Amino acid sequence: MKILITHASAGAGHRKAAEALYVYLRENTPHHVTLADALDHASPLYKKFYAGSYSFLITHIPMIWGMVFALIDIALFQPFIRFFRRLVNSVNLPKFHAYLIEQQFDYIFSTHFLPNEVSAALKRQGKIGSRIVSVITDFDVHRIWLADGISVYAVACSYTKEKLKFLGVLERNVLVSGIPSDKKFSRVHDVQALKKKFGLNRDEFTVLIATGSFGIGPIEAIVHALKDFQLIVICGHNKKLYERLKSSAGEKVFVNGLVDNMDEMMAVADCMVTKPGGLSITEALVSQLPMVFFNAIPGQEAHNIRVLKKYGIGVGPCSVPEIVKALNELRASKDSHRTAINKLKELAKAQAVKDIASLIV
Repeated sequence: MKILITHASAGAGHRKAAEALYVYLRENTPHHVTLADALDHASPLYKKFYAGSYSFLITHIPMIWGMVFALIDIALFQPFIRFFRRLVNSVNLPKFHAYLIEQQFDYIFSTHFLPNEVSAALKRQGKIGSRIVSVITDFDVHRIWLADGISVYAVACSYTKEKLKFLGVLERNVLVSGIPSDKKFSRVHDVQALKKKFGLNRDEFTVLIATGSFGIGPIEAIVHALKDFQLIVICGHNKKLYERLKSSAGEKVFVNGLVDNMDEMMAVADCMVTKPGGLSITEALVSQLPMVFFNAIPGQEAHNIRVLKKYGIGVGPCSVPEIVKALNELRASKDSHRTAINKLKELAKAQAVKDIASLIV
């Protein structure tokens, strides 16, 4: 059976979810599995513009992004938005259209709304017969994820399912699977051995500060305010931030750039201060790591916090003083820390990739 796992390279979360599903299917099924970035089938200029415009908006003018996000979620505008998206994708992604028609995949698993739209349009036109599974990578759902022709929506939690039903999706077409994450986040680590490996004090309350792949937010202010804590800081792609923090870090501050062992970093931490991206949250849930949120991007990240609050998970979005207060409370009370961990279990779905793969008949 031919299976495509596809995403679009606008933010790391969509890619990481796709990769987790791809690895699982390659290792555990006999199917022919392909992983593809839809934007690799566009012109280099359009790919750069698509990813770069999103990065620019959320980094420099996030309120504009929030306004756009809200406007394109208004029900009244959907016919125009669907027409506009179909036009833009037809003009800029003809090679991706041709690729899907040529390959005739039996299943298409999409972790981004762009390949959702393209594959669903081709299915409506009778040009492909693929069964399309939309893997939604946030805890809330925006109308941009919806498309006639999608067979199943795999979602993070029951709230997401109810939201889709409200938007008109049939209950039988929604699977509450959780968001796919790499299997390494559910491993049981030797925490004391890892602390020794990283040079950490084994008895200190340890805070992981994760900036997201773009490395944005008031990280330096947070690090300065948390001088009484043992800190692990992940700067992502932000090399300037890494260099500034590295040059001024105290003995209890461990500064990193982009890392590939985030599972180990989460294993040694007692709490994570993070932007509320869907994949960051998912990895922390599976790792049973309490979260304090900062600098939520208006739109999807702000909505993630709102959904998590319904489950009693996470604190925020917080200002720097509020972050300090929340962490002091968690450090001071083992009961509060244990309660925060226990609340994660309802949404921690380590078997998400397995459950999504079970959709293959």
